[in-house]
Formats: sequence, C-alpha cells, structure tokens
Amino acid sequence: MAVSPRSSAPPRRLRLYNADWCWYCRRVRDKLDELRLDYEVIEVPVRHSQRGEVLEVSGQTSVPVLVDGDKVLDDDDIIIPYLEATYGNRGA
Repeated sequence: MAVSPRSSAPPRRLRLYNADWCWYCRRVRDKLDELRLDYEVIEVPVRHSQRGEVLEVSGQTSVPVLVDGDKVLDDDDIIIPYLEATYGNRGA
C-alpha cells in the first residue's frame, strides 16, 4: 500500500524561554495552559551572561520570550494578548 504525502504542514511548535522563579514567565505559562496549547519550555540559566540561546533568538537576555513560527515576542504584557488574539477563539 502506498503512503500518501501529508496534505498539511505539521502544527507550529511554540517555544517559551523561561525561568521557573520568574513571575512574568509564570503568567505566560498559565495562559498557554489555559488555552491548552502545546509548547516547549526552555529553561534559561540564572545568569544573563549565560543566556546565549535566548540572546541569539530574541536579541536580549530577559525572559519570558515566546517563539511562534517566525514571530519572536518578549514581555508577558505583549505575549499574553498575542496568545489570546491568535489562539483564544480556536474552539468558538
């Protein structure tokens, strides 16, 4: 039996650069969970000088940083409204 090619691209995987102790990151994780979104958490080191990956992705070392496809967002006050606008009405 022949296998047919996928008719659609795989869903985007959200990536959250996060620090467990960070209240702002917690707010973003809570919103992601509330919206039942699948996401990958990337824990960043405590020291900003060791946050090379988040610096490369976003141009800065602060968290939270959310990557959604080609969009890179920082600051919970930007990320949360973006998530609500982009994913909030999926079940409606």
